[in-house]
Amino acid sequence: MRHSHAQLLDAIAARRRLLLDYLLQDRFVKRFRPEHIRDAVYSYIKGGGKSLRPAVALLACGALGGDEKRALPIAAAIEVFHTWTLVHDDVIDRDDRRRSLPTVHAEYARRAQADYGWNVADSAHYGTTIALLAGDVQQAWSWSLLFDAHLEQGLRAELVLQLAQDLASRITPLLVEGETLDVQYAGSAQELDEALVVDMLWKKTGALYEFAGRAGAAVALDDADPEHPAAQSIARFCSLCGTAFQLQDDILGIVGDAQQLGKPVGSDIREGKTTLLTLKALELADAVQRAQIIRSLGNPAASPADIAGILAIFRQLDAIDYARDLARRYVDEALGCLDALPTGPYRELLAQWAQYMIEREF
Repeated sequence: MRHSHAQLLDAIAARRRLLLDYLLQDRFVKRFRPEHIRDAVYSYIKGGGKSLRPAVALLACGALGGDEKRALPIAAAIEVFHTWTLVHDDVIDRDDRRRSLPTVHAEYARRAQADYGWNVADSAHYGTTIALLAGDVQQAWSWSLLFDAHLEQGLRAELVLQLAQDLASRITPLLVEGETLDVQYAGSAQELDEALVVDMLWKKTGALYEFAGRAGAAVALDDADPEHPAAQSIARFCSLCGTAFQLQDDILGIVGDAQQLGKPVGSDIREGKTTLLTLKALELADAVQRAQIIRSLGNPAASPADIAGILAIFRQLDAIDYARDLARRYVDEALGCLDALPTGPYRELLAQWAQYMIEREF
């Protein structure tokens, strides 16, 4: 059964406006020079993202009786931290589009050709350079925003340092490990199993969602102890939902609408990404189906007809339904974690947020 997400989307939009107002303060904008770096730093932030991670940090804070305003710098830090990973991820994946807009490296390659008259190779290198530097600046900015939670909102310095330490020493290595495995697993679906793929998905996506929930809870509780029962419940909730989010992302990558997604359907197939759908299809495919999948997997020249053929095989083998069912099981388990939280509007919004993770269409 699908749910109406109007109330949740309104709540997220309101928090995204607060987030943008905060991040677009002149004192921040002035930091980033020259113009290409400044524009690149803000490109994805202003580019229509969903802001699900900072939203859940704020909702987690509110659900445990905290003041969302005090958590705003931490929510902003999470958004900016997530953004640098996207900028670098697009370089790694050689993606030219994100949210229907050029990726940072693609945009600045274009600008180098248009503004400086450079050749294609030098322009591409310039685009990559700007993307790497902008991502580096964003990562540093995210630490600065975390510290602003103490300097501006008066959160205890020890609490902020504990969160910063967790983000630096645990979450960042997990994200990098997940991204590295994603690259290493490309074209290797026949050699992997479900546990390895789901572990990679959690490290890529679930880990930062877990941190977002834990950070919001820490602000409300004035306690960053990961063993605190309420913090554990929120963190587990967000961790499970984060993995479900990535499963839904992989599903949308083959069945979604390209215009809504802001990128071509089938890009994961062309890039040779090992998704749960591909893994399950190869497990169940007959010789003809397997050959068809392998022919397109990792083939940048795979045509729309080739991708449509892969989609048909995925449907015939129930690979899409299998991934959907797994995502649903993660969300159902996550919803059980909310039993440890006080009842009220925040808990209801968190429940809606969990459902949205697997019912969204972009």
